[in-house]
Amino acid sequence: MTVRAYAPGRINLIGEHTDYNDGYAMPIALQVGTSAVFEPDGGTRLTVSSDGESGTVVIPLDTAPGDVEGWAAYVAGCIWALRDHGITPPGGRMHLTSQVPVGAGLSSSAALECAVLGALIEAGGTPAPDRTTVARIAQRAENHYVGAPTGLLDQMSSLYGRENEAMLLDFRSLEVGRIPLELEHDVLLAIDSRAPHQHAGGEYGKRRAACERAAAELGVASLRDAADDAWERLSDDETRRRARHILTENRRVLDGAAALRNRDHAAFGVLMTASHASMRDDFEITVPAIDLIAATAEELGAYGARMTGGGFGGTVIALAPRTAADRIAAELPGSVEAAGHPRPEVTVIRPGEGAHGIREVLSP
Repeated sequence: MTVRAYAPGRINLIGEHTDYNDGYAMPIALQVGTSAVFEPDGGTRLTVSSDGESGTVVIPLDTAPGDVEGWAAYVAGCIWALRDHGITPPGGRMHLTSQVPVGAGLSSSAALECAVLGALIEAGGTPAPDRTTVARIAQRAENHYVGAPTGLLDQMSSLYGRENEAMLLDFRSLEVGRIPLELEHDVLLAIDSRAPHQHAGGEYGKRRAACERAAAELGVASLRDAADDAWERLSDDETRRRARHILTENRRVLDGAAALRNRDHAAFGVLMTASHASMRDDFEITVPAIDLIAATAEELGAYGARMTGGGFGGTVIALAPRTAADRIAAELPGSVEAAGHPRPEVTVIRPGEGAHGIREVLSP
C-alpha cells in the first residue's frame, strides 16, 4: 500500500500576527504545495527523503524533542505530536516533494507538516481527526519539537483552503468563514523579494512577548478582548505600537471581508496598504526591499500591496487590475534590482484546494 498526501502553501491577504492574539486573518491556500508519498512497512522507524535535500534521515517512532534537527525536525515533530495525541504512526519510507519556495513566507513548513500528518494518519488506518485537530497537532510539532512559536494561521490555511475562496479565520472560536474571491478583471500577484523570510534573531518571539505584555498590562486574556483604542493606555511606546498594530489589523481584516463580499477591490487595496504601513511602523517587521516592492507595485497601478508572512523578508501580495498587473510584472523586478536589491519574481496566483490524501493499493 502506498499513501499519497498533499498540502498547499498559503498566502495571507490581510491579518498578520493576529493568530496568536485570538484575532482574525484572511488567507488563501495556494495552488502549489508539498506532496508526501509514504510506504508503510510495520517497522519502528521512518526513513524520510526530500527532493530538496540530499540523503535520507532515519527517525525512530519514539522520537522526542531534541533528537532531530534541520529540515527533518518538522517530520520528526509530526511523529512526536501525533503519538502525543494518542495516534501511533506506522513506520516506513516517505519521500517529500515541494513546489512551495522555502524562505518566501508562503508557509512551506506548514505545508510539509500537513502533508506528513495526512500521510501518516491515512496509512495508520485509525479514524482521522478533524482538520482543526490536525492543525493543532501540526502547530504542536512546530512549537514544541522544532521550537518555532507560531500560531495556527499557516496550518489552518493549508487544511481548509478552497478554490476561488478566501478564508476568514477567527482564532478564538477557530471558525472558518468563506469569502468568494471574484477575480475576473483583477489579479492577485505574489512578489517574492528573494530576501529570505526568517524570524531573525528571535524577533518573532519578541513580537509575541510584547503582545502578551500589552494584554497583561490591560488586564485582558488577549488583545482580542481590548478596546480599539486601548493601546493608548499602555506605559511605553514600543508596547503601545505593537498593540496598536494588532488592534487595528483585526479591524482591517473585518473591513476587508466586507469589501471583498461587495467586490470592492479598490477599498480592499486601501486596507492592504494600511496593513503594510502598520507592519512597517508599528510592528517593525518589514525590510527595505519589501517596503520598496510594496510601494513600487502601488506606483505601477496596484489597488494595494503588503508584506505577507511573519516578516523580515519573504513575499509581497498585491491586488491589481489586469492591465496594471502586466505592467507590474514587466517593470517592477528591474526597478527593484536597480535599487540594489535582489531581483524579485512576480507570479499570478489564485486560491487553491486544501490538503487531501489518497490510499493506493498497488498491484504486485
